[in-house]
Amino acid sequence: MHPIDLVLFVVAVVGVIAFGIFKGRKGRSDTIGNDASEYFLAGRGLTWWLVGFSLIAANISTEQFVGMSGNAADWVGMAIASYEWMAAITLVVVGVVFLPRFLKCGIYTIPEFLEYRYDVVSRTIMAIVSLVILVGVPTATVVFSGAKVITVFFADTSLFGLDLGNITVGCWIIGTCAALYVFVGGLKSCAWTDLIWGSALIIGGAMLGYFALVHIGAMDAVELIKTKVATSTATVEQLQNAGAIERVHLLNMGPALEGANGAGGKLHMIRPSTDSSVPWTALVVGLWIPNFFYWGLNQYIMQRTLGSKSLAEGQKGIVFAAALKLVIPFIVVIPGIMAYNMFSADLQLNATVKNAPIIAQYKADAKLLVPFSESYAKLYYNDTVEILAHNSVAVGKMLEHAPTTPEAVFAENETLLATGKAQGLKQSTKLVGHDYDSAFPVLLKNLLKPGLTWFVLAAIFGAVVSTLASMLNSASTLFTMDLYGKLFRKGASQKELVTTGRVCVIVFVLIACLIAPSLNNPKWGGVFTFIQEFQGFVSPGVLAVFLFGFFSKRTPRYVGWLGILLNVAIYGGLKLFANDIAFLNRMAISFGVICAIIALLTLIRPSSKPVELPQNGALVMEHSQGAKWAGIAVCIATVALYIIFW
Repeated sequence: MHPIDLVLFVVAVVGVIAFGIFKGRKGRSDTIGNDASEYFLAGRGLTWWLVGFSLIAANISTEQFVGMSGNAADWVGMAIASYEWMAAITLVVVGVVFLPRFLKCGIYTIPEFLEYRYDVVSRTIMAIVSLVILVGVPTATVVFSGAKVITVFFADTSLFGLDLGNITVGCWIIGTCAALYVFVGGLKSCAWTDLIWGSALIIGGAMLGYFALVHIGAMDAVELIKTKVATSTATVEQLQNAGAIERVHLLNMGPALEGANGAGGKLHMIRPSTDSSVPWTALVVGLWIPNFFYWGLNQYIMQRTLGSKSLAEGQKGIVFAAALKLVIPFIVVIPGIMAYNMFSADLQLNATVKNAPIIAQYKADAKLLVPFSESYAKLYYNDTVEILAHNSVAVGKMLEHAPTTPEAVFAENETLLATGKAQGLKQSTKLVGHDYDSAFPVLLKNLLKPGLTWFVLAAIFGAVVSTLASMLNSASTLFTMDLYGKLFRKGASQKELVTTGRVCVIVFVLIACLIAPSLNNPKWGGVFTFIQEFQGFVSPGVLAVFLFGFFSKRTPRYVGWLGILLNVAIYGGLKLFANDIAFLNRMAISFGVICAIIALLTLIRPSSKPVELPQNGALVMEHSQGAKWAGIAVCIATVALYIIFW
């Protein structure tokens, strides 16, 4: 970075965090350490614009910029935008259906609702499961993906003796900053900084997208043609005569090929039913499950809405966030697609770094089987021939004929891997041709200009710290209110609860920072896939339990904990014995089975009397008519975008 950029970067980050802490403590310095409502829920006084920007800033971080851009650069393309556009409709439903029920009960945490509707066992189980998933998956992932940006952009750079190019160092820097921030400020500080970082992140992403279009429009057509998708019919002459947007279209347009990880066109939403990431079948049921869980039943997200000053303010904030979600794919997904077209060589170079430990491992172990992607075979044909020979010796099956093409080498190796799996042989992590998770950091490194670098990097770094702080605040709220204050210290004072929450922040950030560096391993298939895959153990069962809790007053109370535990068993069984089914389809199957079981139990032996929920009279529960009509407009716009990109 240019010295001026570096100074402005530090000033911006420190200044915004200081501003957030000041706003969070303003007028309540005597209560923040003694009032759980002030620390965990911002005193239930958040306005709609704070709620809306806070939802976006808490959600959109390097988890999306790194993970979604990486998926877009790979074969998934625009299909990954379904997580954003379907979230817009999901948010509208959450504002109308979920939020009124939660605010009416006056809950601190989402699991707390289960105690009122079902029993304390259900609340405890969901709290434990949510806590484990929150700290071990999205929190660790945000730390890792933020460090990913640092290590790519600041490679070969040291600060106070620390190697900023080291992924582990980057994880600890980000984790430490976030822990200090949330430890002091609480949720209200998070909300105020989210207001700035959320808007800055959208502006910064738009700037980067613009620079990407300018760059791809000026590139040599002969180089660009090498990155076109398999189904594209583009020619060098067409690219030479095309503008930037048309070039993106020519290089990436075409139908998706059949196959588990089919290549093909990237500028459409529909993927084959056999696609392992976002098959079209998932749009019917599977993708709605993690969406409703994430936006409606996830403590880390819903904590902002639980802090709303009224139902109307919360609903307006949610719909505002829904409208912003429609914009995100244009500043995250499409730049990710262009990253492969412009800088595939950089992605290939970054992959060699990830592959090096795997290659060293198999050369030291004659019995270790080595999988590799088809793209790796095309890039390193001679190496894969050597690996194929190694694998054939390991399984004791000599090849009759040496394959002569990369495609044949890949196919033969898949056969050997299947044989080795049947023999119980150990396999290494798959060798990959490109490190797609580095797509967004590579864009930053290659496109940002002096004088603007500080703004984009400050927005990204601030969003990482803000998102992580929000997650830590939510995790500490879950432990403090659902476990410590409910099970261990029922008579704990407000000050003791806040102190416990702050201790939890330190413990949880240590855990996340220890887990985060391991996500650099290619076996996870990218950070976005890692997150969604593990959510499958929780989201279908929790969603089923809450839906019956909302709409069926006669569903037995024991169903709360039973549905959550059943989901772990059902989804785990599908992952173990039917791993070839896309994880979103596994979620749909789990959800359907659990709903059928709960419905059957409700019919066979319903509760003797309807369950009545408590009511919180402190909040104004009048619905917002403006949010209602704006929500309808958001849903119509979402459908229009699907029609355009289908």
